[in-house]
Amino acid sequence: MKVLLAGATGAIGLPLLSALEAAGHQVTAIIRDPAKGRLVADRGAIAVVADVMDRDGLLRAVDGRAVDVVMHQATALRGARRTLRPDDPTLALRGRGTAHLLEAARVTGARRFVTQSLITGYGYRDHGSRVLTEDDVFGLRVGNVGDLVTDASVATEQQVFAADGIEGIALRYGMFYGRNAFSDMFADLMRRRAPVLPRGRTATTSFIHVEDAAAAAVAAMERGRDGQAYNIVDDHPASWRDFITAVARAHGTPRPLALPRWMMRLAVPYLGHLMIDTSMRVSHARATRELGWTPTYPDLRAGLGLAPSS
Repeated sequence: MKVLLAGATGAIGLPLLSALEAAGHQVTAIIRDPAKGRLVADRGAIAVVADVMDRDGLLRAVDGRAVDVVMHQATALRGARRTLRPDDPTLALRGRGTAHLLEAARVTGARRFVTQSLITGYGYRDHGSRVLTEDDVFGLRVGNVGDLVTDASVATEQQVFAADGIEGIALRYGMFYGRNAFSDMFADLMRRRAPVLPRGRTATTSFIHVEDAAAAAVAAMERGRDGQAYNIVDDHPASWRDFITAVARAHGTPRPLALPRWMMRLAVPYLGHLMIDTSMRVSHARATRELGWTPTYPDLRAGLGLAPSS
């Protein structure tokens, strides 16, 4: 297939370029920085310079190109602020950015669209021990700052599913780890001796290695059903304490420092709600059944290259 990929140089984008090339697909990669052209060229893609948030510039950049699929993996995590606000650039990418890329799909004749969503769209609360599937309510608002992320995930999914003449597919990813993802961010913080953990018990959630996320995106593009969302997570949920401890071991950083829970909620309210209040165990059974996808890394320890637990 001919693929137009947004977010080609991000944490998922780079392994996704390699996975698409290995599967024999032809990729046109949208990049904002011309200096990153070599990154995509080395992975077999053609670079087109455009900003997804600049509608007119984006449409000019893709005019005259013909593709089969548009894939939206664009985020702005490198520019993320300490606190989450309504004007966060990644939230905008899931709202207006999705709308602009849908217009690009029409300009290029694409009939299929795969978008990045998140399992946190199930809502920032304790979901208990029951395993969540795609049949559970998505878009649950609970009255905290996490609702901004929930709303953004709903916004991208609804736009893609409602687009006339386009087969829309959403990938509800777990918490990313791997190169340039959450694990690297936390490792950098621990090297600086910054507190990264709340004291006491932490929430449990589902994670996904960026290479497995990329493989799932290729499988969804090739075999996903129109109007379907797929949970993309590994086999074994883990607590944030286990995640950060494993990252410290894998990266050889100092042991993580902890903040009182009330202080973490005050200093970094989004991370506080995520790491203290939002427990969820999520199933990838539908993706395995319909896409033929299973994670190469079944859990954090495998993905981080650590010896299995005894």
